Formats: sequence, C-alpha cells, structure tokens
Amino acid sequence: MRLSAPPALADTGLFKFILPRFTLKHRVKVDLVEGDSTARLGRNAGSAVFSDAGGNWRLDLQAEAHAGSVKFADWLMSDVGQRTVVSFAPEGIALFAAPIAAEVIEDDTVAEGNTLEGQALALTHCGRCHVVSEANRMNAIGSTPSFAVLRTFPDWEGRFQAFFALKPHPAFTQIEDVTDPFPEDRPSPVVPVEMTLEDLESILAFVAAMAPADLGQPLQLK
Repeated sequence: MRLSAPPALADTGLFKFILPRFTLKHRVKVDLVEGDSTARLGRNAGSAVFSDAGGNWRLDLQAEAHAGSVKFADWLMSDVGQRTVVSFAPEGIALFAAPIAAEVIEDDTVAEGNTLEGQALALTHCGRCHVVSEANRMNAIGSTPSFAVLRTFPDWEGRFQAFFALKPHPAFTQIEDVTDPFPEDRPSPVVPVEMTLEDLESILAFVAAMAPADLGQPLQLK
C-alpha cells in the first residue's frame, strides 16, 4: 500500500518505528510517498487515529484503497497499534497519544461497524454513483445525492439500512442471506453490488460519523 503524510509528521521518525512492526505482523509492505496514495494521514479528513500537541491526526482511505490499506487502518486503531504509536518516544519523550475524543453530537444512532472499513466499502460499492468523500468527488454521478447530503435527511439511517430495497438498487444489489438471487431471465444490468450485513454495518458506522452537508438556511419566500 502507499501512504502519504506531511513532511513534518514523517520527520519525527514515527513511520520508521511503526511501519516495520505492522509489516512484520501483517505481511503488507507500506511505501511512504509524497504523491498519489491509497491512504493519507492529515489533520482534516478521515478518522482520528492518534494525536499530538497540535490535535488529532486522521487517516483517510482513498478511492483506490485495497485490503492492505484497510488492514493498516484496523491495526492503527487496534490496541496493539495504539500502544505502538504511543510507545514511540525518541530521547525518552513520547510525541503521540491516543486520539482526542470529539465533541459528542446528540444522535440516537448507534452503529457497531468499523468506520474505516465502512469508508473503504462505500468507496468501492457506492462510489460508482454517489460522492462518498473527497476521495471520489470528481468520479461520481452529478445527479446522484452525495452521502453528506443524504446524511442531512431525518430518515437517513433507515434509507441506508434498507437501501438495497429502494429503487434503483434492487436491480443490481445482492446482500448475502437477505436478498433473493437475480432471476435467470433478468440478471443485473451492471456489475452487481455484493456485500454482507457486516459490510452494511460498517458503512452505517462510517455514515453515522460523517458531518451532514451544510445546505445553508432554507429559502425565505414572501
């Protein structure tokens, strides 16, 4: 996988410390690059994975993210990954800590899936049509609402939970152990979207953590 990060973060030596440990454990080679990458560490986008004096560092999986990137994200957020990051202490001084908890937004939604895995799944399965994140902003269908816009709907959770039953999704979507197979005389008109209920839970977790789009104030008509 290819990982990009600001030079200031790379210059701390953190990656020379943690990446060999991840590779040894998961047999996934990580190339630290400055250009195009499958995962990006920064301040503004993605899920918070660790923090320093400047606040949270966030990992953002890109549209072309593959299994190795998801493994790295899972490892970085696991107890082992967190302990590895926190234990990096050049000259005996720890530079990083666990992510700073974000302000709790009042919401009754409880999603149990993995948000980073959900982001990767959403980009793979839903990014053909919807803008899922900045990673595929220029590759979606303009007439299809983005995830951030859908997140503003009061019934967004129900829409995502039952998306496979809402048109046009039934024509090309298969949820393992939930949907019926396509009739032999009416196969999917496009490459099918195939996922499990666990995949859907992860996508829901990703969407639940997403900030709704700022659509401005409603029009005031006189």
